[in-house]
Amino acid sequence: MKYYIIAGEASGDLHGSNLMKAIFEEDVTADIRFWGGDLMQNVGGTLVSHYKERAFMGFFEVIKNLSKVLQFIKFCKEDIAKFKPDVIVFIDNSGFNLRIAKWAKQQGFKTNYYISPQVWASRAGRVEDIKRDIDNMFVILPFEKDFYKQYNYEVTFVGHPLIDAIADRTQVDIWDFRNEHNLDERPIIAILPGSRKQEITKMLAVMLSIIDDFKEFQFVIAGAPSQDFSFYKQIIGNKNVAYINNKTYDLLSVSHAALVASGTATLETALFKVPQVVCYKGGFISYQIAKRIITLKFISLVNLIMDKEVVTELIQNDFTKSNLKNELLKILEPNQRKKLFLDYYDLETKLGGKGASKKTANLIVNSLKTNS
Repeated sequence: MKYYIIAGEASGDLHGSNLMKAIFEEDVTADIRFWGGDLMQNVGGTLVSHYKERAFMGFFEVIKNLSKVLQFIKFCKEDIAKFKPDVIVFIDNSGFNLRIAKWAKQQGFKTNYYISPQVWASRAGRVEDIKRDIDNMFVILPFEKDFYKQYNYEVTFVGHPLIDAIADRTQVDIWDFRNEHNLDERPIIAILPGSRKQEITKMLAVMLSIIDDFKEFQFVIAGAPSQDFSFYKQIIGNKNVAYINNKTYDLLSVSHAALVASGTATLETALFKVPQVVCYKGGFISYQIAKRIITLKFISLVNLIMDKEVVTELIQNDFTKSNLKNELLKILEPNQRKKLFLDYYDLETKLGGKGASKKTANLIVNSLKTNS
């Protein structure tokens, strides 16, 4: 069978790679062509476009690069038409993927979506487009099934693929990790400022501003694979902070606390049982637009899944040096840490067990076999 998979950022690359592994187990002669990243490329198949080429964040940033986006959409359609896949699998990345899905459905291609667009957060009207254009939707958050049910659209909850990704990783010895990266014996506070230039630029400087107030800890920046160190260095300056590229999971596994940019990383941090402060600051225009269309009580996946404030969120104007310092002090206190740990265990239970990638691959492949 021929599979065309479209993922658009680092998290999509991770989940896409695990899905591809599971597809190859189910269909050993699978021919996979994909838009993704290094992790997907390491599994096999043919890489068409790397997500680094398309890393635009926020409404204003997308508009600025609109001509590039339209070129990618045009090329993607042409490439799919030439490849003639048995199924297209969209992974998250809704702005791009839903446009391709509309065209693909009109052309008669089978369309599957793994990791739903966040229609429950904003612009719920997109559900009607999804119902029209997507044959099968595989969701990873427990509340999504009930959300879609309100619109008479049956979706399949497969569990969260992060549980697999974290469970399957090689365990790290903390002292080996410290020695390898020239870290000292002080407890580690991880800094996860995001993966896109816009969010790193907006948040890293504030995160670094509190370092001198916590000299009994060492701060370590989790560098994103999509960015070079030279970019971070411009912001770091002469701050006493370590930098480790593309080893976020290893870093979280040995960290005492973390400052985390809103996004998938908040959930990853929670699954590693690391107390965290969630941070978000966007461009003024993008934030003003988002504020008017997003209808959620929270922005972090941890709080959304638990439907209560488990981790503190410092958003836009609340994301200041003084607030960040105060919130970090709180999560270093033993009683608050104990409460967080208990909530984190409840969170993992809600997400279901291992096997999201395997379940999804099995459903996709068996659907093709049934219809062939």
